[in-house]
Amino acid sequence: MNGWQTLLYKEVLRFWKVAFQTVAGPVLTAMLYLLIFGHALESHVKVYDQVSYTAFLVPGLAMMSLLQNAFANSSSSLIMSKMMGNLVFLLLTPLSYMNWYVAYVGAAVTRGLVVGVGVFAVSALFTDLSFVAPWWILTFAVMGAALMGTLGLIAGLWAEKFDQLAAFQNFVVMPMTFLSGVFYSIHSLPPLWQKVSHLNPFFYMIDGFRFGFFGQSDVSPWLSFSVVGGVLAVVSGIAIYLLRTGYKLRT
Repeated sequence: MNGWQTLLYKEVLRFWKVAFQTVAGPVLTAMLYLLIFGHALESHVKVYDQVSYTAFLVPGLAMMSLLQNAFANSSSSLIMSKMMGNLVFLLLTPLSYMNWYVAYVGAAVTRGLVVGVGVFAVSALFTDLSFVAPWWILTFAVMGAALMGTLGLIAGLWAEKFDQLAAFQNFVVMPMTFLSGVFYSIHSLPPLWQKVSHLNPFFYMIDGFRFGFFGQSDVSPWLSFSVVGGVLAVVSGIAIYLLRTGYKLRT
């Protein structure tokens, strides 16, 4: 294996060694959401024709778990390396900043996809799932995980202690995720909040992902693809620039 492949393998092995915590835990959390919300609202909420509310929930919960775990993987790896002082061993290697980017984001995408597949596998026990447009499902899953892995990389570079990283996750990632249409269609919101939702890039990731299952969505999947792709390009550019300049890596 060459440099970036070795680093990628190390990052994947890092989360896989504690899979009970990094994979099984998030899957269990998603199932609790599914059981509680599905049971409580199944007979009270109808979003799409011919689609039960429980089935509607599954893609949103899978994508929410995927996004949160992709972010957690890259951000936690960097901050732990900083706090433990072993980041210096990576800095001594001849790895380029692009090698760092590909390895950290690649591992984040891998963890996100593994958790997402786990959520689907368990959800199949509770409801029937349809796959109308599988390529849209795969496209938004990979793009969403890459975007959040990149955002986690930026957060990990910026943060100097766990408190700062927790604040970023609690006050930015979590609210934007929960207000992105995981549990509802934005058409059920008042006009003002519908407009606010359209400013949230997380909404486009989940809405485009959900289109792949039901062939129905709140906005065109091509619009979602354009927004997610544009945001991914921007955050990738920022992350690569920070890596290239050694932002908070050599201090």
